[in-house]
Amino acid sequence: MMNTFKAARLGHVAATRATGDAAFRVLSEQDFFRAWDEITAWEGYTPTPLVSLPGLAQEIGVGAIHYKHEGPRFGLGSFKALGGAYAALRMLQRELARQTGEDVTLADIRAGKHREACGAITLVSATDGNHGRSLAWGCQRFGAPCRIYIHAEVSEGRAAVMRALGAEVIRIDGDYDASVALARDEADANGWFVVSDTSWPGYSEPPRDVMAGYGVMTREACEALQEAPTHVLLQSGVGGLAASVAALLRQYWGEQAPRVIVVEPELAACLFESARAGAPKAVQIEEETVMAGLSCGEPSGMAWEILAEETSDFVTIPDDIVAPAMRLLARPGFGDPVVEAGESGVAGLAALIATRQDRALSRALGLDAGSRILLIGSEGVTDPEIFKEIMAETADA
Repeated sequence: MMNTFKAARLGHVAATRATGDAAFRVLSEQDFFRAWDEITAWEGYTPTPLVSLPGLAQEIGVGAIHYKHEGPRFGLGSFKALGGAYAALRMLQRELARQTGEDVTLADIRAGKHREACGAITLVSATDGNHGRSLAWGCQRFGAPCRIYIHAEVSEGRAAVMRALGAEVIRIDGDYDASVALARDEADANGWFVVSDTSWPGYSEPPRDVMAGYGVMTREACEALQEAPTHVLLQSGVGGLAASVAALLRQYWGEQAPRVIVVEPELAACLFESARAGAPKAVQIEEETVMAGLSCGEPSGMAWEILAEETSDFVTIPDDIVAPAMRLLARPGFGDPVVEAGESGVAGLAALIATRQDRALSRALGLDAGSRILLIGSEGVTDPEIFKEIMAETADA
């Protein structure tokens, strides 16, 4: 197995952790409970698998690896199904209540009782693919028009899926952060409503709802574990996934919560640079990473509040260890189950394997033969053509 991975130098910065209650204040226990009660009532809900990888754990010298496989989530291929659609529902609830002056329940919107009114409320967002897919799916379910802004490097396969879900897809020439800016500008000009997974000053409710929705995934994982993991490796774009998971792990396990390690592409390392600066910091993306869902240059301020207190380490990985990690999951050589995952979904796994080949970094991260690792397999095969190409590559490619 080790021969399938090129020697990789990972960036690492040990966090200077702030003290505080962000894991309970920014995302409250009530936020998570509300999302759990709603999402688990949706048609088609079923928990996704927490896959044990004992063969790989033995191969790299750790005690256990638990991989939360989000590929089957609502047939949409990623954990994002939990966030965008739920945040859309909450946005519609707030706007309908404002228009009518009456209480509007999530259950009534879900049941179609306000479908005509929802048809006049346009929801928009920027996306690298998976968040937009979730928002489009939610809008289709609840009857709201949907506009999705994508950047130049988002694959046509991912764009086609969003169109098939009824969204109007607008492709721009710039990067992800430029698509975020355009979505905001056009929403302001037309009276539309942005449902984003990143926050900015004065805009916090939808990203909070998105992160609360992700908590369904984390609670499922916690309830499937017999004891707390020692480490969790969390891939990050703007930070919403990592912050949500870290917050709920703290709420669920308390002082036994695992050591949080944030993993980013070295080509889009806004959280890594924020950790070095001690404050949120945007970075310029000069080249797009193969991990399309993580190609974000500006952190979410709300997510950073949590990560600044809960994250012990920030790590960056090169693109060339991603495809080997995908092939390893899809073609396991030591008795582990087959898992088909996308490029962004394996970032934590790739970082773990590379770290265990580096004694100094393993020591720095506290990884040893007794470590119990939780990984979030955040996406399955969200672009079959890209997955097919990667599976066709040789191990030396």
